[in-house]
Amino acid sequence: MSDLHQVAIQEGTDMTVEKTEIDTLVIGAGQAGVAMSEHLSKLEVPHLVLERNRIAEAWRTKRWDSLVANGPAWHDRFPGLEFDNIDPDAFPAKEQVADYFEAYAKKFDAPIRTGVEVKKVERNVGRPGFTIETSKGSIEAKRVVAATGPFQHPVIPPIAPKDDNLMQLHSADYRNPGQLPEGAVLVVGAGSSGVQIADELQRAGKQVYLSVGPHHRPPRSYRNRDFCWWLGVLGEWDAEAMAPGTEHVTIAVSGARGGHTVDFRRLAHEGMILVGLTKAFNDGLVTFESNLAQNLAGGDENYLSLLKAADDYIARNGLDLPEEPDAHNMLPDPECVTNPVLELDLMNAGVTSIVWATGFKLDYSWLKVDAFDANGKPRHQRGVSAEPGVYFLGLPWQSRRGSSFIWGVWHDAKHIADHIATQRKYLDYRDASERTSVADRDAAPRQTATLK
Repeated sequence: MSDLHQVAIQEGTDMTVEKTEIDTLVIGAGQAGVAMSEHLSKLEVPHLVLERNRIAEAWRTKRWDSLVANGPAWHDRFPGLEFDNIDPDAFPAKEQVADYFEAYAKKFDAPIRTGVEVKKVERNVGRPGFTIETSKGSIEAKRVVAATGPFQHPVIPPIAPKDDNLMQLHSADYRNPGQLPEGAVLVVGAGSSGVQIADELQRAGKQVYLSVGPHHRPPRSYRNRDFCWWLGVLGEWDAEAMAPGTEHVTIAVSGARGGHTVDFRRLAHEGMILVGLTKAFNDGLVTFESNLAQNLAGGDENYLSLLKAADDYIARNGLDLPEEPDAHNMLPDPECVTNPVLELDLMNAGVTSIVWATGFKLDYSWLKVDAFDANGKPRHQRGVSAEPGVYFLGLPWQSRRGSSFIWGVWHDAKHIADHIATQRKYLDYRDASERTSVADRDAAPRQTATLK
């Protein structure tokens, strides 16, 4: 369903083209781009997907070696295909997730061209659509879908020390414990990435200091149901806006080692030293906020509230699910909570490396259109941009809480595809005089080339 006019980009060749024309151009072939292509194909919208690397490249090379999906295979997938040779309740490894998206794209023959980097998108002046400059030439498109996702550029905060004696890397560049030098490690950030990396490093024999900020920590499972199921039946995935004050709250959940509930106190009792939010570095001394106990209490509150909501749901619906009273029990506060570390001399503590699990920022510098606010964030409604003809896909909370998850992006893609199809119908309208003109033009001979 690519229907490219004129000379087209050809995968696997050194050919550079002068111009390609397409109705809708999708930029990015991760989970968002593949989902977008499926829905456009179903609606018979001519389109092309460009990917500068390989399909789902981020899953292969932008994650640590032992990463698995944070949701079980039955949940974190598209509706049209199950994971192959994986138990539905298991957590697929990152390579299996990447293979899944490749298989899904092949399933409907997605018009994806890899190895093509988009350098600039500009709106045409005095005529419809956009001109897109790529590493393989120029493209004319009536519509553009930015499906590059939210994890574009790793963020290391400006407080990071300038110290050549410390190895510092972002979680996006972390691969395994053998990557780090001998000595203790400070992990800054205790969301899903930070806590899993810290746990892996501790299991490899390292002394780990984990900086814990505000967070939610849902149970991995409760009463024979994964937390993904609970958030579904309780309507949490479909929440359309964050609760006030939770904009900077991370989620600590893990599918590692078959899946388990993240318990910071357990990690501390096993030897990890928890500290509060990292505040500053000065001459080899790092200081922490005195909010560790408060942050743990906030995580506990979130955890217990989900247990209560689940219990109420079971009682209300008369479900026969086994009780799990031990899930409500909390381990005693470890020494690092009752007597918190507020400052740490890195050299004296033997800290030789820092892993910054501090998130990512968006980068749409290549998209030269009026679709962003003063902070560079997309202005959109459910992915339909403030700039006509431009769409965004894969953003957190794009339409609901589940938008940045695999299954969530699939549903958001359907909404955008429907919007594009509707716009095409309006633009296809011709009055009587135009219909006569089009009929005369179609009767004349013409030459086109189509890429298969």
